[in-house]
Amino acid sequence: MFFENILQEYPLISKFVVPLHCKLEIAIQEMNDKIKHTGIIDSTEENHIKVRIFQTSACASCKVASQCNASESKEKLIDVFANGHNYKVGQEVTVTASRDVANRALVLGFGLPFLILLVVLFAVYHLTGNEATAALSSVGALLPYYLIIWLMREKIARSVSFQIE
Repeated sequence: MFFENILQEYPLISKFVVPLHCKLEIAIQEMNDKIKHTGIIDSTEENHIKVRIFQTSACASCKVASQCNASESKEKLIDVFANGHNYKVGQEVTVTASRDVANRALVLGFGLPFLILLVVLFAVYHLTGNEATAALSSVGALLPYYLIIWLMREKIARSVSFQIE
């Protein structure tokens, strides 16, 4: 009853706010399942496809984005491993990744390096009492981590990958 009175008194709310709220709920539900990008196939090999996507920030699609410095748009190439499909260069496709894949990529790219940096920083500072040594040691500790990541790049690329929908 309360909401019906508000909707009757303020008809603009029923025209704009309610549909936006419904669209937002649908977008959040879809977002929780998969990450999706529409792109165009740039090149194809046996089981390897390169898809060119245009990643835009939320305000890049705004009508006044050309007048604003906050809008941003980037073009990226994504590697997709697809078996037994016949895709052609120039074909428009939708690439998807699960939230699990995105979380795994975040942990490998940001979480573990940050944790290594902090643990080594505090451990070396506690042992030596020298801030410069602790800082250099913590940054130096990332070199073996990124070397291991580089050596395992093909295995990681297959486990942290997009699929074509």
